[in-house]
Amino acid sequence: MKNILIRNMRRDADTMKYSMKRQFAFIFISLITGTLLLCLILNSTLLGTYYINKKQNALVSAYYSINEASSAGDIISEAYDIELKKICDKYNIQVLVADGESEAVKYSMNDPKTVLKQLFDNIFRGVDEESLLLNTDNYKMQVVRDYKTQTEYIEMWGILDNGYLFILRSALEGIRESVSISNHFLAYVGLIAICVSALLVVWLSNRVTKPILELANISERMKHLDFEAKYAGNDKTEIAILGNNINELSEALEETISELRTANNELLKDIETKNKIDEMRREFLSNVSHELKTPIALIQGYAEGLKEGINDDEESREFYCDVIMDEASRMNALVRNLLTLNKLEAGNDIVNMERFDVAALAKNYIASADILIRQKEISVRMEDYDPIYVWGDEFRVEEVFMNYFTNAINHALGDRIIDVKMVKDGERVRISVFNTGNSIPEECVEHLWEKFYKVDKARSREYGGSGIGLSIVKAVMESMNQRYGVINYDNGVEFWFELDMA
Repeated sequence: MKNILIRNMRRDADTMKYSMKRQFAFIFISLITGTLLLCLILNSTLLGTYYINKKQNALVSAYYSINEASSAGDIISEAYDIELKKICDKYNIQVLVADGESEAVKYSMNDPKTVLKQLFDNIFRGVDEESLLLNTDNYKMQVVRDYKTQTEYIEMWGILDNGYLFILRSALEGIRESVSISNHFLAYVGLIAICVSALLVVWLSNRVTKPILELANISERMKHLDFEAKYAGNDKTEIAILGNNINELSEALEETISELRTANNELLKDIETKNKIDEMRREFLSNVSHELKTPIALIQGYAEGLKEGINDDEESREFYCDVIMDEASRMNALVRNLLTLNKLEAGNDIVNMERFDVAALAKNYIASADILIRQKEISVRMEDYDPIYVWGDEFRVEEVFMNYFTNAINHALGDRIIDVKMVKDGERVRISVFNTGNSIPEECVEHLWEKFYKVDKARSREYGGSGIGLSIVKAVMESMNQRYGVINYDNGVEFWFELDMA
């Protein structure tokens, strides 16, 4: 018990150490944290460049708009002024347009003197090639620093199509400040996202691992052959499919164990049957010894009588010889029947299934037994049937019919009638042999098919019966998987068997 407790504690510790809940939490939180750190790095390194590129595009768009309005003479119109102010406010751009000859300001937004001075400085002092961003025939774009405020600007200046000078400028500090604010905001949001995600991961991992733990508990109970626990989830997830499969596995295992228990019980029965067979074998040997004892004793006695010359007359010697021959014939028939029965029961005799006319078979056998029938003064009745073709081992079927017919001859009493019938039922035909006489006692009917069983031992001895004929019938019919039986009537007994016609 102590070892079991220690083993369970170690298992629980390993379960906690390698818990899926922990693994889920670690993986998801690591992914979220890594994603946020990647966003911060990309934001810090690429967002400024992206903003500057967007600002360049905005300056170029503003240039084309001013150039078009200047060429059309609409640059000082109120509608254009409103439109241009929207662009400048949106992208934080300062605009100045001046006449290059008179140096008169034609259009300006925000501090025209400072911007105009910067324009002429750019024209007359030239451009620092390292700070140059774009350089075309009509305009240049560069990054400059204001000498007074030390503020960096991105500037675009040049000549419009109508000859006017222009300058567009936008401070870069706002971009850097926006990037810094974005990074701080992203960091704050990231921390909140990590905390919220951690809670969500714990909740989700509980939701995911709960059915898995339930399945683990079910499998633990199954390990101890407790199949009552069943997974109760009814969703369509993979875990539910696994749970349903475990339920089916549990039912299959329970059914298999039940079958194994049944097989074990059958094995016990087989052992008991083997013991019965051993007992039957001993009984068989006893019966054979008993059956052979009488003819052997008679043969021995009459042979000794002949040798000692007890009776010298010819008639007595012939009688002694007849008795010896009859008993030898009886022993020969017994041994032959036992060999036939042994082959059938052992399955060593091959059953040759063939198609033959069973009506002709019965007629031929009755014809061959005509002498015995007339000696017993028996009336045999059988209709003149058309050919009835059946499937079976013709030789064995004839042996079955012979046993039935011989029994009928030996037990016919009263009116001494034997009635042979063949009745078709669908794809089968029943062949029956009825004889008038005494019915079989009910307590004896179930034993008729046992070896050496005799209802009337004295009468069996009288006609030479050994009690094996019906056992042969049973073995033959079971080897062909066909039915057979006996029916008692008030005036006699009917034995029957069935064969397939198709």
